[in-house]
Amino acid sequence: MLIALLVPLGLAAALYVGTLIRAAAKRHAAPLPEGIALGAVTNFFDTLGIGSFAPTMAWLKFRKLTSDRLIPSTMLVGHTPPAMAQAIIFLILLGVFVDPVLLAGCVIAVLMGALLGAPVAMKSRVWVVQTVVAFALILAGVLYAMTNLHLMPHGGTATSLPLPLMITAIIANFIFGALLNFGIGNYAPTLVMFSLMGMDPHLCFPIMAAGAGLAGAGASVRYINMGEIDLRMTTGIALGGIPAVLIAAFVVKNMPVDMLRWLVIVVVLYAAIVMLRSAYTGRRAELAGAVAPAG
Repeated sequence: MLIALLVPLGLAAALYVGTLIRAAAKRHAAPLPEGIALGAVTNFFDTLGIGSFAPTMAWLKFRKLTSDRLIPSTMLVGHTPPAMAQAIIFLILLGVFVDPVLLAGCVIAVLMGALLGAPVAMKSRVWVVQTVVAFALILAGVLYAMTNLHLMPHGGTATSLPLPLMITAIIANFIFGALLNFGIGNYAPTLVMFSLMGMDPHLCFPIMAAGAGLAGAGASVRYINMGEIDLRMTTGIALGGIPAVLIAAFVVKNMPVDMLRWLVIVVVLYAAIVMLRSAYTGRRAELAGAVAPAG
């Protein structure tokens, strides 16, 4: 089963890299140094359990590095190579302990959700994307706080699930895959769900990472071909993220991150407020345009 997932991951990585290189060369999009630094920092701490999506969204909004509409797609495409690196690491180290049907079912569900959700995200109004991203940031802040306050479910020791729970998990992962297109990472909700179901939390990582890697590659190719990303930022995040994942996984492995997580909470909540304000302004402008007299 591991080979059946590792081979598609390798093929998806090759397709992704080829598509990204061609697009970057065609548009003369050199990676931004700030993007490289952002990718390195966020993916380093993502591997240690903090997460990369919320801090990246907050920083892109705070620094106004790209338009709000392109934040989710830019972030998803940029974080896909580091996610693939994590997927390979976690599949090799922990994948053998997970029920193969559960592992394959959830990974495929995330992939399908991401592919079907990409067109929906691309066609959404800017204020809708801003609103979804803002609530994603608020959710991330709440989950970070719950983690620091030891209120998160601790999980159990199960390596598999009974059929009804397995079907529920697969359906939920399809939804998580679709939400990736709006900048909502699949790690936190997946970890909470499986922990509540009694799964060993460590065994969630192969499912989360493999799903994110494959889903990210599938959706990324579509976004790149459509031009719906900031290529300079995307290539920067990707280049900075891969070595950071390897260093965090094999060199640092763990470090105290509670204080850093509190700082992230402050940053993401501030970004959420700013994003909601932008969404409110955009919605008001849309309504004003709809009722404006013809002339």
